[in-house]
Amino acid sequence: MLNPGKIDTPVLSKRDFSKIRTLVYERAGIDLREGKETLVSARLGKKLRESGCRTYAEFLNSVDSDKTGEALIALIDALSTNYTFFFREADHFHFLRDSVLPGLVSRERVEIWCAAAATGEEPYTLAMLLVEACGASGNRVVATDISTRALEEARRGVYPADRFEGVPKALLHKYWLRGERGSAGYYKAKPELTRAVEFARLNLIEPYTLSAPFPVIFCRNVMIYFDKPTQEKVVRQLSEWLEPGGYLFVGHAESLNGVRHSLQYVAPAVYRKPASAADQPERRVR
Repeated sequence: MLNPGKIDTPVLSKRDFSKIRTLVYERAGIDLREGKETLVSARLGKKLRESGCRTYAEFLNSVDSDKTGEALIALIDALSTNYTFFFREADHFHFLRDSVLPGLVSRERVEIWCAAAATGEEPYTLAMLLVEACGASGNRVVATDISTRALEEARRGVYPADRFEGVPKALLHKYWLRGERGSAGYYKAKPELTRAVEFARLNLIEPYTLSAPFPVIFCRNVMIYFDKPTQEKVVRQLSEWLEPGGYLFVGHAESLNGVRHSLQYVAPAVYRKPASAADQPERRVR
C-alpha cells in the first residue's frame, strides 16, 4: 500500500534516460553509456523526491528552468563519484617527490594544478609534498572540480581516519590535527596546509582561463567518465596550460593510448610536454 503523502520514485523511461544522458554529456562531458539506467535512477531518485517532482520529465524541466545553474550542478553532483583517499596511486606521489619537485626548489614560486580535486584528499596530498620540498612561502596547489558539493567538503578539510592509511606518520603529525571527544576518529587540516591550497570550481570541458602555465598538472580518475573525443579535448586544453618540460599525471585506469596528444610518455600514467615546445600559452590574468 502506498504511504499517503509519500512521493514514490517513478520508473526511469528510455526517453528520460536519453535526455539526462544528453544533458550531462553536453554540460559535463560525462558519458552515461547504455545500461546505466539503474545507476542513474538510484542516484537521482533522492533529488527527485527532494524537488517534489513526480516525474523525471518534470524534474528535468525544473533543471532547465533554473537560471542560476545550481540545479544542473546538483544533478551532476548526484551522478559523480568523488570517493578517494590520501596518497592514492602512491607511485605518482613518489615520482613527484623524487623526480619532479627537486627541479623546482630554486623557483621563487611553485604552483601545481590539481584539476579534478574531488573532496580534497589529492590536493592536500600534493600540498604536503610541495611544502616539504619547496617551503610554504608563496607555493600553492590550485585545486579545481566541477562538483560544488565535493569542493565544500574539501574546503572544510576534515576527514575520517581511514582516509589517512597511506600518509607517513611524520606528515600526519605535522599537517593534521587529530579530533577529540565528539570529533574522535577524524583529522582536520592545520592552517599551514589549508593556506597552501586554493579551491575553485572549474568545468574541464568548457573554455577556461588560468593565471599562467603549470610545471605539474594532476588530472586523475576523471577522464574515465569521458568518451575519446572528450578525452582528447580535455588533454589538449590541459597541455596548453602545461609548461614546456612540465608533467601531466593521469589515473592508472586512464592511459592516453588511443588518444591523440603531443605529450611524451615518461612512466605509467605520467606524461611530459616536450621542453622545446615553442607554443607556450600566453600568460593571462584572471
